[in-house]
Amino acid sequence: MKLRRSLLLLLLCGGLVWAGVQEQRLARLLEQYPEADADGDGHLTREEAQAYRQKLQGRAASDRSATGQGVPREFRVDPGWDADRFPEHAVCYRTPQEIQAIYAKTMGKSEKAVTSYPKAAGGVLRIVGTGHSFMGPGYRTFPIICRAAGFEQPLLTHTGSARYKWEEENGVFAFDGKPKPKLLASIANAEWDAMMWGPYFHDRPAYYACWIEFCLKYHPHMKFYLSDAWPQLEQLDEIPTSEDALNAEIFVRLGRQRNVQTAELVGTLNKKYPGKVFVMPTSDAMVLAAQHYYRGVLPGIEGIHRAVGGKERSLWRDRLGHLGPGFDRFEGYVFYATIYARSPELLQDDIPFDGPSDFPSRELDRVFRKIAWQAVIHNPLSGVTDGDHDGIGDQPATRNTSHSSKSPPISHEHQSEAPSPLCPAPCWTKGAGSNALIPQAARPRSWFGRSLVRQSQNA
Repeated sequence: MKLRRSLLLLLLCGGLVWAGVQEQRLARLLEQYPEADADGDGHLTREEAQAYRQKLQGRAASDRSATGQGVPREFRVDPGWDADRFPEHAVCYRTPQEIQAIYAKTMGKSEKAVTSYPKAAGGVLRIVGTGHSFMGPGYRTFPIICRAAGFEQPLLTHTGSARYKWEEENGVFAFDGKPKPKLLASIANAEWDAMMWGPYFHDRPAYYACWIEFCLKYHPHMKFYLSDAWPQLEQLDEIPTSEDALNAEIFVRLGRQRNVQTAELVGTLNKKYPGKVFVMPTSDAMVLAAQHYYRGVLPGIEGIHRAVGGKERSLWRDRLGHLGPGFDRFEGYVFYATIYARSPELLQDDIPFDGPSDFPSRELDRVFRKIAWQAVIHNPLSGVTDGDHDGIGDQPATRNTSHSSKSPPISHEHQSEAPSPLCPAPCWTKGAGSNALIPQAARPRSWFGRSLVRQSQNA
């Protein structure tokens, strides 16, 4: 049956039905696939052929979803990641001028190989970032939120997981000999203050350490921010067929599992790079949103998970866990609150996001802003606390205390040891170095037995 479906798709996709011998082709298809004749009149029309093709494609997509094959969760990682050093031709070992020249060869003549921004006043950070489709919504809305706060956000991204983009930028392993150093060229040749990442399946600290070491080589002051995604259906032993099988307690439990995984990863990184790596707690934020939904205080949200309940306006829209409509701004609020240690609630005006003007409503948008801030200040790995409840992250005594919602953000020293409400205090323990909080059950892994990025002897 699969062979027959493949043959039909090949014929239709290849455009044979549109050729001058269209009727002959349709007659042949009807002979092979009589079920395609929807009205049973013995004549296969072009429209019936198209409809049958779409039916088969939808069935195949459903099969992939049911078996979890839509996005690969198991994949081969090159053994080179376990070596003491990347291959000698890795771009990270080249000089800044060489890296710029390598990237310039992949671009058009009118394009610049190096992106740079002048240092802005008020603590505005120049940020580079990687990240997959879970980061996309936040990357789109984060600059819009910053604009509403009174400043333009300098941001350069190269979408994909940290490991995948490192291989591509350096031209190693899966991209051997095909470097595309979009970020490396700018990091090595311009000034930057922070880097953002999104997590991926089977992450290792090494996938982030390489970026950290390269960045710190040129910008010792840089800080690093990792989104921790959010709970996914795949964490459950069995995918539910009805939303009746889901509740707030389940999402709290799944969120705590995420917290432990993230804490182990970030704790290991901060042991090597004390006080450098922080979490943008999108997972805690989505768990809090789920709790609000079950309490009936997310106005306009109709369901918890579209892949289970079928409701369009749900927190999540597909089995993998992409965000539902309107939650793109919610992720952006978490980014903003973590990076700049300011509550989005201080932004009093409506923000002109893309999309329908009537959804999310102003009421729901304000709930998003509040939840985002609560998630950030209560997660011990965000580095942000708000002891005086003024909507501005706690600062050293010398900080500027102005907090006008339209003024540029205040740069801050991250500090926090408060437990998250989604992970009781026993889940956390203080590790080596500032902010090195790791779960008590986590066992540090020896990913850092070697320096991933060292200057080539020939450079």
